[in-house]
Amino acid sequence: MNYQEKRAKMQELAGKLNEASRAYYAEDKEIISNLEYDRLYDELQALEKETGVVLAGSPTVKVGFEAVEELPKERHERPMLSLDKTKDREELAEWLQGKEGLLSWKLDGLTIVLTYQDGKLLKAVTRGNGEIGEVITGNAKVFKNIPLQISYTGELILRGEAVITYSDFERMNEEIVDVSARYKNPRNLCSGSVRQLDNRIAAERNIRFYAFGLVKAGGVDFENSREKEFIFLAEQGFEVVEYRKVTPETVAETIAYYEKKIEQYDIPSDGLVLTYDDIAYGESLGATSKFPRNSIAFKWQDEIRETRLLEIEWSPSRTGLINPVAIFQPVELEGTTVSRASVHNISILRALKLGPGDRITVYKANMIIPQIAENLTGSDTLEIPEHCPACGGRTEVRQVADAMSLYCTNSECAAKKIKSFAHLVSRDALNIDGLSEATLEKFIGKGFIHEFADIFHLERYQEEIVEMEGFGEKSYQKLIGGKTADGKAASIDAARHTTLPRFLYALGIAGIGLANAKMICREFGDDFEQMLQADAERLAEIDGVGGVLAEAFVSYFQDAENLRKARALYQELSIEKREQAEEGDLNGKSFVITGSLTRYENRDAMKEAIEAKGGRVTGSVTKKTVCLINNDINSASSKNKKAKELGIPIMTEEDFIAEYME
Repeated sequence: MNYQEKRAKMQELAGKLNEASRAYYAEDKEIISNLEYDRLYDELQALEKETGVVLAGSPTVKVGFEAVEELPKERHERPMLSLDKTKDREELAEWLQGKEGLLSWKLDGLTIVLTYQDGKLLKAVTRGNGEIGEVITGNAKVFKNIPLQISYTGELILRGEAVITYSDFERMNEEIVDVSARYKNPRNLCSGSVRQLDNRIAAERNIRFYAFGLVKAGGVDFENSREKEFIFLAEQGFEVVEYRKVTPETVAETIAYYEKKIEQYDIPSDGLVLTYDDIAYGESLGATSKFPRNSIAFKWQDEIRETRLLEIEWSPSRTGLINPVAIFQPVELEGTTVSRASVHNISILRALKLGPGDRITVYKANMIIPQIAENLTGSDTLEIPEHCPACGGRTEVRQVADAMSLYCTNSECAAKKIKSFAHLVSRDALNIDGLSEATLEKFIGKGFIHEFADIFHLERYQEEIVEMEGFGEKSYQKLIGGKTADGKAASIDAARHTTLPRFLYALGIAGIGLANAKMICREFGDDFEQMLQADAERLAEIDGVGGVLAEAFVSYFQDAENLRKARALYQELSIEKREQAEEGDLNGKSFVITGSLTRYENRDAMKEAIEAKGGRVTGSVTKKTVCLINNDINSASSKNKKAKELGIPIMTEEDFIAEYME
């Protein structure tokens, strides 16, 4: 290539890498694999070295992207730089220059900076773009293992990684009925959980924090040792990332220890970090514009195996999305046998130019998740199915966000029916414990269930169910029978007693979540018949609903069969009547809550108190907002800015309580 061609290639690579980084850091999406990202990055870096040119906007000199604006922002006391990396063990040993170092896990989650004063957690801020992060203090307080109070009373600033374990990730993904809505990996789930506006949700996600670096702790003598800093943090109650002291001679054997351990390690890791134990020496080396010189990352050299693609299996879901899964001849990867890997969507499928019989290479992303690395044949002979494998209905390829995906167009698809029933019995809907998707599939397949109301008449099939594999009398009684051994109502009977919002949510109306359902029910005083008479224009006026959801709601019940099935289910239920607020309280008033609270346990608790008095709590500031509740009145957050623009009062929690709640 001549210089112009190299320059054009550099621009192309920078564009791809920046797009991938933006998706990964700002939108919690992964549009290319880690392996592909590293390959493109290395190619760009080699071209820059070869040409001596680094273009503006190159990811080799940029540090991340700006954080999203839904949480208050704050500038870090010290910039948080990325780490230089290597995959070469000898290079890692040479990097130590004869000195001792600490080799630890490089965890794959979300980096957090914690600040403690007077022994108490003062604030928690995400890494963000390295200069400015998002304040997530309320969420950090509900992490599973963060000490809220420590013995050290000076100002303590430390860094660590918030993570969700693989076992928790798998458990939570299983609870998401819609396969297409499941999280792709623990890192994405963790990032979204840490940045939740409702810390009740964060508390349910089992987020853990592992300290990996001390920034400030005045008055403590660490004897110029990073290890002593780790020991100090452990003494304060922090879980410290696992580390081992190494010399150039022991680096290789220590890497081997981590390689063996990661096969069963429950915490996501994408490599190791090597840091000089000698603090003064490490700091004396300074930093480049992008990397500190006192630490370096070791990225796993992915074990890649060649195999042969046998077929693409198409897996339908409740939403109609049909997911492609590659089935290949079994190979040994990282100590286990693998024979299948998700291809995610049609766009990736086409980019790989797959076809049955193709020679492909596969690897485990972060040594855990099987992925296709490359197609060595590139036959591009795979035919996209025109008919759904579950029902035989017509399929179509649709553009969804940044990718093309395959959908079944048959509204009566058997797979959609199974997924719809799974949604119906899920925790936030009718909450029927024991009716797993696998059990529903068996019941539907045997003809026990045809529509929603049939779930409440499964006793008709007691003899057949008791004889089914995996069931028996005890399981039957717990799920369907009158009472369990401990006197509790069986799951299905207990589910008869519910609320109207849960009933509406359970129907699976497109876009109608539990929060939207609550808004609609409140507007009509929990009167189902009144809701059915409302037109889209009336529904669209409700805060939190809008035109699109209003049309979806009306369209659903205009379908005669949908209405018949909904009424049949409604007749099986005992709907709890919720108390309506007295006129003259907060009826008709709309509020927005942001930031952390002190009097209320969390924002959800405050929201319930406001709703109990007839008020509404919405997620964004509009002209209808009576006031914005924020204990940090001078915050530069987007909500504060919007409130000031519209002339909406900003009140502290105490002032709001005094004016509206007492």
